[in-house]
Amino acid sequence: MTLILIRKLLRDVRVWLLVVALLLGVFQCLWARVTHNISMQLLPFLDSQLVQGVEALLRTLFQEGPAKLVQTLIGGETIDLRRPMDMLSIGYVHPFTQTILCFWGIGRAAGAIAGEIDRGTMELLLAQPLSRGRLLLAHLCVDLVAIPILCLSMWTGTLVGTSVFGLADEPVAALRADPARFAPALVNVAVMVFAVSGATMVLSAAGRFRNRVLGIAILLFLFQFLINLVGQLWSAAEALRPLTLFYYYQPQAIILDQHWVERGMIWLRLAVLLAVGSAGYVLAWRIFTRRDLPVPL
Repeated sequence: MTLILIRKLLRDVRVWLLVVALLLGVFQCLWARVTHNISMQLLPFLDSQLVQGVEALLRTLFQEGPAKLVQTLIGGETIDLRRPMDMLSIGYVHPFTQTILCFWGIGRAAGAIAGEIDRGTMELLLAQPLSRGRLLLAHLCVDLVAIPILCLSMWTGTLVGTSVFGLADEPVAALRADPARFAPALVNVAVMVFAVSGATMVLSAAGRFRNRVLGIAILLFLFQFLINLVGQLWSAAEALRPLTLFYYYQPQAIILDQHWVERGMIWLRLAVLLAVGSAGYVLAWRIFTRRDLPVPL
């Protein structure tokens, strides 16, 4: 019965899963085009035309000028726009990418329990020989299937983009982009989506109306995103960053640091996201199995 339910849940989300996967893949492919235009064409041209060189221009804009917020969003002061690998890695921390990943995790988890109750189909579902715990287990299995698909779509977009636009075949080693170095970062992407899904599942298990759960979850994660951003710009708020999930989302560090395996902090951040997602499902199971289901309106 659980396997049948898993297939049913996957059928229910297959269209949205395809749409989100295409958005992520196409964006990474297009970002490879942006990388080629900026790192391989625009910046070398400016470097040949400017008296002080492009390095002075970038320092004026990002470190001393009005684009400091942009520098924070793309990864900080260590990112060099003249290096294709640095530019490509921005696509994995871009606000668009983070928004799509969070919307998937929030939207699917919000509809998992609160959505069924809101539509009045939960009683029909539980009328089958199926316990509430197995229902949550089925949703966990859907996450374990869908999240790798989303991650694979991102990496496929990077692979196609670097191949089509010649970044992977650049004869100069310093300008060559290696798509294989992006694959380990997908672990961080996966556990981030899992953490968002698990946290939202708690709200869904305790809620009754899908739209209300969606609103609360979106506000919660938007607030976390802003805290993490402000903490990067304002040292007085930096201590609050570890309280947000976005602080632990560091795929860019994994991509650019070839020795990231030796960095204990990265493993700790992966473990925190995995723990949040797991704790979310456990807490959702505890709440859902003990609550009384409301009568459909």
